[in-house]
Amino acid sequence: MPDHLTALSSSPTVRPAPLPLGALAAGVGLSLLSGAVMAQSAAAPAAAAASASAPAAAAASTDEAKLKTLGTVSVSASPLRQAPAAKQEYQAVTSTIGKGKQALRDIPQSVTVVTEKLLEDRNLTDLKDVLRTTAGVTFLAGETGEEDVRLRGFSLQQAGDLYIDGMKDPSLYERDTFNYDRVEVLRGSASMIFGRGSTGGVVNQVNKTPFLMDQSELETTVGTGNMYRVTADVNKKLSDTSAIRINAMKHESNNKGATIDKEGIAPSFSWGLGTGDEFTASIFHLKYNNNPIYAQRWFNVNGKLTPGMANDAFYGFTTDHNNGTADYATLSNLHRFADGGELKTAIRHGHYDRDVLGTVPALGTTNGAATTVNNISDATLITRTTNKARLSSTTATLLQSDYTNKFQLADMTHAVIAGADLSWDKGSRQPNYSQTRNTTIAPTVTLGDTNPGGAIVDTRAAPVFNYFNSRNIGAYAQDTVAITPTIKLIGGLRHDSFTAHYYNAAENYSRTDNLTSHRFGALYQPNDWASFHISRGTSFNVSADAYQYELGSAANRAKTANTPPEKSRNTEIGTKLNLLDERLSVNASLFYSEKYNERNTDPDTTATMMLLSGKRHAAGLDFDIAGRITDKWEAYLSWTWIPDARIDQAVATTSTTTPATGDRPGLTPKHSGSLWNTYQFTPQWRAGLGVNHRGSQTPVTNKTIRADDFTTFDAMAEYTINWRYSLRLNATNLANTNYIDQLYSGFYVAGASRSVQLTLKVTL
Repeated sequence: MPDHLTALSSSPTVRPAPLPLGALAAGVGLSLLSGAVMAQSAAAPAAAAASASAPAAAAASTDEAKLKTLGTVSVSASPLRQAPAAKQEYQAVTSTIGKGKQALRDIPQSVTVVTEKLLEDRNLTDLKDVLRTTAGVTFLAGETGEEDVRLRGFSLQQAGDLYIDGMKDPSLYERDTFNYDRVEVLRGSASMIFGRGSTGGVVNQVNKTPFLMDQSELETTVGTGNMYRVTADVNKKLSDTSAIRINAMKHESNNKGATIDKEGIAPSFSWGLGTGDEFTASIFHLKYNNNPIYAQRWFNVNGKLTPGMANDAFYGFTTDHNNGTADYATLSNLHRFADGGELKTAIRHGHYDRDVLGTVPALGTTNGAATTVNNISDATLITRTTNKARLSSTTATLLQSDYTNKFQLADMTHAVIAGADLSWDKGSRQPNYSQTRNTTIAPTVTLGDTNPGGAIVDTRAAPVFNYFNSRNIGAYAQDTVAITPTIKLIGGLRHDSFTAHYYNAAENYSRTDNLTSHRFGALYQPNDWASFHISRGTSFNVSADAYQYELGSAANRAKTANTPPEKSRNTEIGTKLNLLDERLSVNASLFYSEKYNERNTDPDTTATMMLLSGKRHAAGLDFDIAGRITDKWEAYLSWTWIPDARIDQAVATTSTTTPATGDRPGLTPKHSGSLWNTYQFTPQWRAGLGVNHRGSQTPVTNKTIRADDFTTFDAMAEYTINWRYSLRLNATNLANTNYIDQLYSGFYVAGASRSVQLTLKVTL
């Protein structure tokens, strides 16, 4: 029998309850039951013992005699789930996104948490899939295949707002979920905690770590599009204070020429668990060789963006690719002080490579005439004469230390978080490593015959790189003061010194910025299940967004490199409620996010820097639900409503298509959200249904066209054979809706077509 079937007494997470006595008898035997009874009697107040009457003593003697004559008790073993909470629930009540473990109710901003169980139930296999189920998120389809993630309409990825375990995730690559414990999304300005970053918020990917039990899980998935995926999660308890965990993944698919081929492994070893000094050493390796759909073309029908190609059409070549690796090693220590304080220190070193080459298809002619929405057919010509490409290599070293503690001072309780971090990044990039293709080497195909098997000989010369180095030093402190049992005040400050150096054979730019960020707020917590907050925080974007200065001409780079950071602020009022015996979390927040000195083109051709005169804002409501409505009904909802989003001061331009003052910013739909719920119909059968919606939106740089809103549906059915084996069937985009997922001014990337996957899960 596996160890975890009988590990009740050794688990630090399971608390044996003294009552009811029958449960103790069934669990550990009659002899232990008698001991529990005597322990309860000894714990009774002395006064009560002194007043006990003789009849009571006689009754106790009679009860003891009855206990001694009980018949045989049958004990049936069942698997004891002592795994991390994220494996078992949709609901999360704590988070590490605020640096140090905190109750979500103590964080004065909107936070959405997607747990491992939700990732598994919805079969979410990469970070973009996860973010699509998180409200307020949209995607920019970049010219070089490097899509940008937007939150509340503000850039995240280009501002470096992706993190792993609270440490900056410093490069663009295809992130997989195989090593995720959960994904946390903190909305609003967060530079007080994280340093440089955007107005929209922060995404923190939390990696799996070892725990003190034996458990192994193996999942094998097959699906449409010739999809095959295997993941393994093996955790082994080595001693009472140490464990090792290995997560691994292999994923392949080929959907009409669009391919995915990736593999990863993430071993980690922890020792000193539960002691005064916990250590974890981990390595992460991910390699991918994909051939994605790069771009598709649309028709502009009275300002409405109408797709011109099928959502699963592939018009590239087998030599197109999105290849890369991500490798990093991390060593962390959690030291527990005698007064209850904790100091977590971590160092990480990583290297990341990425090579993108994508075909740009264009609608040619139909029967010799220009192609329109009215005459398009399978005979429509598709030309493939250009491509987009980028090479990048990044090396990063990060060191950070975070301290948390609670103490009494001046008759008030103080909860302090403080820390310092250092980071060094070194990158080389070739942002436009493209190849001109003529009809000889890139033959024209038709809409109905995409010829995905074609190949192109790479005639590009050796790349010439731009180089970028940066160094950041930051320190912060925040105090949450309980001035009464129900009212807490929050105040925090952070200072950063950021230095960036950009150079190539002809250019050499450097600048250093010193900035201070703050967060202030208040909490009203009238009881254990309700918390209300109000907060105001700031953030700043350095000019070296995405770890290099602006693409384009040398003159533009020189101006950008000489431009101070943009600044923004977020004001929020909200509540976090744990309802239904604290099984269900319900969170709501009203927000006003504003970037008030956005970089702006100076019409003076002799200017040496960009203007910081742009201004825009987004205001609305975030609403989240996660947890159990009943013992059998589990639900997750993430919804954002942005009724008010406006460009208050536009960039200087003569273009009639660029958004102007008073316009709504691109990639900022009014409504976006995702609903998912499951129901346990019988001990063996569980089913789930999900709805995803994103409202109408325009591209960032073209206000004359608009993409329609869309709604898609997902479903799941799971059959548990026994505690070892289960089968899960997932279906996504049930109606095969042709919708626009990633949007650019001249093209789009379609949302995934209908797919079905069958997963066999084996627990050992």
